[in-house]
Amino acid sequence: MIKRSVFSDLIDHLQNREITMLVGPRQAGKTTLMVGLINELKIKGKQSLYLNLDNEKEKRFFVSQSSLVEKIKGVLGEEKGYVFIDEIQRKEDAGIFIKGIYDMELPYKFVITGSGSIELKEKVYESLAGRKRLFEIYPLSFEEFVNYKTEYKNENKLEDYLDVNKDERRDLLEEYLKFGGYPKIVLSETSEEKNITIEDIYKSFIEKDIQALLRVEKSDIFLDLLRVLASQNGRIINYTELSNTLKLSLPTLKKYLWYLEKTYILEKSSPFFRNVRKEITKSPIMYFIDFGFRNYALGSLGNYEMEKGFVFQNFIFNNLRDLLKHRNIRKDFWRTKQGGEVDIVLDAYPKPIPIEVKYSSLDKLSVSRSLRSFIEKYKPQRAFIVNLSLEERLKVGETQVEALPFFKLSKIIES
Repeated sequence: MIKRSVFSDLIDHLQNREITMLVGPRQAGKTTLMVGLINELKIKGKQSLYLNLDNEKEKRFFVSQSSLVEKIKGVLGEEKGYVFIDEIQRKEDAGIFIKGIYDMELPYKFVITGSGSIELKEKVYESLAGRKRLFEIYPLSFEEFVNYKTEYKNENKLEDYLDVNKDERRDLLEEYLKFGGYPKIVLSETSEEKNITIEDIYKSFIEKDIQALLRVEKSDIFLDLLRVLASQNGRIINYTELSNTLKLSLPTLKKYLWYLEKTYILEKSSPFFRNVRKEITKSPIMYFIDFGFRNYALGSLGNYEMEKGFVFQNFIFNNLRDLLKHRNIRKDFWRTKQGGEVDIVLDAYPKPIPIEVKYSSLDKLSVSRSLRSFIEKYKPQRAFIVNLSLEERLKVGETQVEALPFFKLSKIIES
């Protein structure tokens, strides 16, 4: 079984009356986590009830609030118990439905999951305001992936292991950048099995989220959009050019991009400006939540050598998301009309943290003209050049610039 870093937080939250809500992309491991919680409760002698709205036989319990309460009482009685509801987005007006039961103040703790549908994110969240804690479940992080692949032998000294074992480090990174972190894909033993699983996840997203939930009739155009976005991974989105290429109106294009964010396929990075008005009007960069999904969309699972630099940049962006969890720090980028650019800027207080990403094993630390321009303008305390292996530092004015291996990324947050 793959260990998930969020599991201990979920265990702790079982003691809280708030609804525990697990959301995220399809097949990211939400149901597996739920089963793990049920097993933990069973070991402690505590009773629980599991219901899945994908199960036709169990949908009848959700016809009304009274029918669900009757079912729960029939299994758990009047004593304290735990109710697990999987795929809550299948229930129409799910937020209002669960809110009504929660407000009855019954002796039951509710744990619910939902895949990344628009209805779930926009309506259920709002209805359950003040009554739930949200846990976003993403595909495996690189740390979770490596720990599983190395059988947890280096769980408490992973950074040291990756520092010493260069060949293994390279192979693990290559596999992760190619196939991504969906648990079922990681568990697949052969490349053929991984390819089949990625195809299944991709088609499931198109058929269930896009065609059914979002009622997008022109799914072929949506597929074309995904391919173009995959080919522009890590690059600034030109809305006008993209709408002309796909023959989509600008409002429709922006709506589709919004859908892709809400369904946990993409995450947006905005340009870094101290002028907020400028920031809102400038074009973003779109990053993929999972690399296997991105590579499949582009049709480059077998050969993505030309794209590795941008995929690696996406990888660093995603790792920073995991490291910055529960911190209100934006992951922006910086561009100037003169051609200056910094891949990622953490909009931290009191000074921003610029990060250049290099998919190479640097021999020595050198500071690019773009990074120097950013340092001169914003005078950050620290700046980083994330690469494959080099660890070194130097001073540019009052700014400490550090070359940092990707597997030591947590040092940026610690700073």
